[in-house]
Amino acid sequence: MYCDGLGWNVLGEFADHDGFDGAMVGDAGAPYHFEFTVKRVDGVAPAPTTEDLVVLYLPILQQWQRTCASLVAAGFVEVASANPYWSARGKTFEDPDGYRIVLENATWSSGRG
Repeated sequence: MYCDGLGWNVLGEFADHDGFDGAMVGDAGAPYHFEFTVKRVDGVAPAPTTEDLVVLYLPILQQWQRTCASLVAAGFVEVASANPYWSARGKTFEDPDGYRIVLENATWSSGRG
């Protein structure tokens, strides 16, 4: 779902590593990835809040629009953001477990000079 929605790839997977299964997804050229894990026995049920967010900044309008459409096509649902800041230049999407991704049509700046 995340690969289809964000145009990423499965970078690696593991099974039964100390009782956990998992997959790493992302862009092979990026200095980060998402890692999804599940405990095989007595795993924890997902318990996200509306403020558990992954925020991705996509400053090119056409790329932002394509990625928004891809998330919906992959099964994410567009939802109202709990924080109105994210709605000014972005959209918020939720996966079936309730975790959220914000796509901002902006360039990120740390605000540091």
